[in-house]
Amino acid sequence: MTDVSSNRISNQKKPDPCSFVIFGVTGDLTHRLVIPSLYNLAATDLLPDKFCVVGIARKGTSGDALRDSLMKGLRQFATRPVDDAVAKRLLECVTSIEADPNDPGSFDAMRERLEKLEANRSTGGNRLFYLATPPGAFAPISRQLGRTGLLREENGAWRRLVVEKPFGTDLASAKALNGELLGIVNEHQIYRIDHYLGKETVQNILVLRFANGMFEPIWNRNHIDHVQITVDEKLGVGHRGSFYDSTGALRDMVPNHLFQLLSLVAMEPPIRFDAHSVRSEKADVLAAIQPQIETDALTL
Repeated sequence: MTDVSSNRISNQKKPDPCSFVIFGVTGDLTHRLVIPSLYNLAATDLLPDKFCVVGIARKGTSGDALRDSLMKGLRQFATRPVDDAVAKRLLECVTSIEADPNDPGSFDAMRERLEKLEANRSTGGNRLFYLATPPGAFAPISRQLGRTGLLREENGAWRRLVVEKPFGTDLASAKALNGELLGIVNEHQIYRIDHYLGKETVQNILVLRFANGMFEPIWNRNHIDHVQITVDEKLGVGHRGSFYDSTGALRDMVPNHLFQLLSLVAMEPPIRFDAHSVRSEKADVLAAIQPQIETDALTL
C-alpha cells in the first residue's frame, strides 16, 4: 500500500503558483490543521515552487513572531515527524499583514503589500483566501475583498475563497450568506468546506467501502443491522469560548461533522469519484432522513 501511495503522489501534478492568504492566522484552526496540512504537502513535494503564505490578523504581529508561533503549533499538531529543513522552507515564505474588515483602509494597504509580495514571489496573481475565522467574519471580510478587487479574476489569474463551517446558523441565514457571497464572486470561486473531511480516518471511509473487495458487496441493509457513529471529543473549549457562546457544541458537531460522516457511511456508490457525483449521493442520504418533531416523540 505504501508503494502504491508513493507512486500516486509522485505522479501527481503540482498545483499552480499562488499566494495562500489565511485570515485568522493566529487562531486555533490555523495552528492545529491548516499549517500542518501545508507542511504535509511540502513534505511530499506537492506545493508549487512559486508560493507564499500570507497571514492576516486584526492585531499586528511581526513576521518572526508569527513564524515562531506557527512552528510551535506545527511541532505540537503535525501528523508526521517534523523535518526541520522542510518546516523552515515552508515558514520562510510566511508574511504577516495586519487588516481588519472594520477598517477599510487596512484592506487597501493589504492589497498593495500583497501585490508587491506576489511580484517578488512570481505567483502569477493566483490567490486562495482561506477564512479560518469565526462565522461572523465571513461576510465582512468577503465584502472588503470584493470592494478592493482582490477576488476579481483577471489576466488569466484565478482567485478562490474558502469558507469554513458553520455556514450560517439555520437555513435562512445560510441562504442569506450564500446570496451575499455570490454577489461578490462566482460559484466556481467558492469552496464551502468542513475541515473534518480532511482527517485521514474520515477519508479512509471511502476506501474501506468502495475499494475493498471484502466489504463493498455486503455494505447494504441485507447484511448490516445498524450503524453507530460515536464522537470521542478530547479537545475542550480552550481559547474558543466566544465561538461556543455563539455557535454551541451541538451546532458545531452535529449538522457538520456528524452529518458528513453519516452521508459517507450510508451513501450509494457514486457514478464517478468527482466532487459533483459524490455530493449528489451524499445529498440523497440527507434528503432521505425523516425529521423528528415533538408529536412523534410524544407517541413513542
